[in-house]
Amino acid sequence: MIHLGRNPKHFTTIICVILLCSAGMAARADERTQGPNPALLEPGLAQEQAPDSYRVRLTTTKGDIVIEVNREWAPHGADRFYNLVRCGFFDGASFFRVVEGFVVQFGLSGESRVNGAWKDATIPDDPVKGSNRRGTICYAKTDAPDSRATQVFLNLGDNTGLDKQGFAPFGRVVEGMEVADRLHAGYGDMAPFGKGPDPRAIATLGDEYLKREFPKLDRIERATILEETAK
Repeated sequence: MIHLGRNPKHFTTIICVILLCSAGMAARADERTQGPNPALLEPGLAQEQAPDSYRVRLTTTKGDIVIEVNREWAPHGADRFYNLVRCGFFDGASFFRVVEGFVVQFGLSGESRVNGAWKDATIPDDPVKGSNRRGTICYAKTDAPDSRATQVFLNLGDNTGLDKQGFAPFGRVVEGMEVADRLHAGYGDMAPFGKGPDPRAIATLGDEYLKREFPKLDRIERATILEETAK
């Protein structure tokens, strides 16, 4: 899993090493996850093309945030976000990185086996057509080609310096930006930039780690598709 650095002018990336489950554990995990959605453990099942535009409601512990996605801005990113919402990937996920005036980052599951299943399910890069202005949403990535997977961030400030670094916005907040501003930021930036949650620990330990070490984090209770415009 990959993250952008604290200062958009001095971009730093981190590739988090995810502990792979044994075959036996994976088999048992598959049985437990069949109920919610098989795609949570099989990304290949979540490959539907998104509509030209659609809206997503993030029902959070602080209120609702509505994101409007425009597929023309970033087709691969829009398709991936659409499928992640549909399979329930974001349900229960924490906002593990909240830096006032900079970004709100999420997109690691509270279930380590789900993170393991998606860690290598990257998507092709999209050309940057929009700009990382306040309220836009974008994927975290490394400087390696085609490294985007499941982690996304909302821009809390004007981060247009990220445009030249290949961060392609795929949507924007149309309702609830004040909710994003209220998300708990008391833990500071994520490790190693601050004393906040370590994404590597989230990937391998999930909610067990977050609830023990960072109990005040806000989270997404449910992500739902609100409306779609014809494909």
